[in-house]
Amino acid sequence: MDFEVWPEAIELGRLFAAQGYELSLVGGPVRDLLLHRPSHDLDFCTSARPEEFEPIMRAWGQGFWDMGRKFGTLGALRRRPDGTEVKVEITTYRSDTYDPDSRKPDVNYGSSLEGDLSRRDFTVNAMALRVPELEFVDPYSGAADLAKGVLRTPVDPRQSFADDPLRMMRAVRFVAQLGFSITPDTATAITEMTERLSIVSAERVRDELVKLLLTDHPREGIEALVESGIADVVFPEIPALQLEIDEHHRHKDVFEHSLIVLDRAISLETGPDGAVPAPDLTLRLAALIHDIGKPKTRKFEAGGKVSFHHHDIVGAKIARKRLKALRFDHKLIADVSDLVALHLRFHGYVDEPWTDAAVRRYVKDSGHLYERLNRLTRADATTQNKHKAMLFSGAMDEMEKRVEDLRQKEDFEAIRPDLNGSQIMEILGIPAGPEVGRAYKHMLEYRLDNGPVDEDSARNELVQWWSRQQ
Repeated sequence: MDFEVWPEAIELGRLFAAQGYELSLVGGPVRDLLLHRPSHDLDFCTSARPEEFEPIMRAWGQGFWDMGRKFGTLGALRRRPDGTEVKVEITTYRSDTYDPDSRKPDVNYGSSLEGDLSRRDFTVNAMALRVPELEFVDPYSGAADLAKGVLRTPVDPRQSFADDPLRMMRAVRFVAQLGFSITPDTATAITEMTERLSIVSAERVRDELVKLLLTDHPREGIEALVESGIADVVFPEIPALQLEIDEHHRHKDVFEHSLIVLDRAISLETGPDGAVPAPDLTLRLAALIHDIGKPKTRKFEAGGKVSFHHHDIVGAKIARKRLKALRFDHKLIADVSDLVALHLRFHGYVDEPWTDAAVRRYVKDSGHLYERLNRLTRADATTQNKHKAMLFSGAMDEMEKRVEDLRQKEDFEAIRPDLNGSQIMEILGIPAGPEVGRAYKHMLEYRLDNGPVDEDSARNELVQWWSRQQ
């Protein structure tokens, strides 16, 4: 085998061997070694029990954690001279048993490395490297599967997925992450067993979806998620986008369009110092589900046309409900839902450029999502008509330039009425209450329409508005 092993792995292997314990590098790090991919998180398994190898890890690492102690896992961190960190987790050999109604195993310690490898998810993750002697262990031909780029379970796939249904989601994630394909028997087992995912917690499902979306090429994973039937269980609104294309081609396949938008949005992400650093979960999720409201709003009109009126608003509500069910955090739910609701906002600018007031409202309403919304809007313009595409891109460029010009004159992020609540109460001679809120809202609208004005102009506008309310 042609690879260079982490010096930390060799050092730990010697420390364990000195105490009479076996230690092997396992799983993803071994796979990544063979693929010549970098990795700073190292997973090991050992013949020692946690209480036996804890002193070794505490002495070796500059940080220690034991949150996985009940599963036989302890972790440590080592900082290299160049500042990089190496995270290590070591687990006692396992031989778990599963309750059919739960994916949480009854943790039983095993007695051999080979037995431990048999409980791994896929053969490409069931390889090991004994340290410090560097003996390669591959009882399930994982190296061969790695070379062929295929995913296969070490044991019968039905047994593997019955034990831990989340492995089915890991399979489609690895399709995106590694560019692999799933072997036919494994794919068949996934299709037949998708309902087993109902016993998996929403948080676990969410975490796998996030890992999939943050890969370099999530499209392949999303396609596998839908083709396998997994999406029908965990995110049914995505396969629902596969609206049939009728013989008159009256509308495009919304699912395929959404995947194109996802690819385009990813291409618009920036470097670490840019406005939307890659990978950006919020933008990617919004791109994937921006048209999630179309199936519920589709209407066949006279003349063979198809409409999706208000699919942006309907879609935002659907997105919020689904993301909440998947236990995403409140901020991401709000941000993605707002992007879905706003994704059509720019349309129409091409035909009739906005007033400065409309530009201010766009920036104000999008708030901290402004850069993401612009990228989503650009990504959503998938027309094959080159003339239309050029007009749209030019209009977006023009609008963004106008925003920059306006920002030179005023602080969009701090747009407030020219009069605050206290001034409104003093001028109108009214106490705090709903009327002050209404007046404040009116003055904010006035500010957005007219830009900053002097205090006298603001006072006159407030008094005139108030007189019309009496």
